[in-house]
Amino acid sequence: MVEQDTVKLLRECDAGIKMGVTSIHDVYDHVRSQKMRDCLNACKDEHDTLDKELQELLGKYHDEGKNPNPIAKGMSWMKTNVKLGMDNSDNTIADLMTDGCDMGIKSLNRYLNQYQAADEKSKDICKRLIKLEEKLRVQMQEFL
Repeated sequence: MVEQDTVKLLRECDAGIKMGVTSIHDVYDHVRSQKMRDCLNACKDEHDTLDKELQELLGKYHDEGKNPNPIAKGMSWMKTNVKLGMDNSDNTIADLMTDGCDMGIKSLNRYLNQYQAADEKSKDICKRLIKLEEKLRVQMQEFL
């Protein structure tokens, strides 16, 4: 049970990291504020660092990870483009990123609770990913 929950939790973290990095990429070219660009770059770099650790663990379990749900990814892309089409401002980007962080935090906490038998290393990665999302959400507040 430990190995099964561990792999499932790692897969969900993998999908979460990919979704977060894609979201940053989708808005980045629209960002006007250098400070916001710096926040998004730092967040992406931290996601990439955590992803390397996560991929190493997935490799130990001979698992390829998980991509984000295509429907969720498509809906996110659509929401981003519609909102930016109506108001292409840093305020809109901060709003989109805050919503994305909230969804990520909620989902990751749900998976952390669902896969309680996962090993501590995997739980730690999940908790660190949650902290990254919380940090970005706080950083975006000044742009709302």
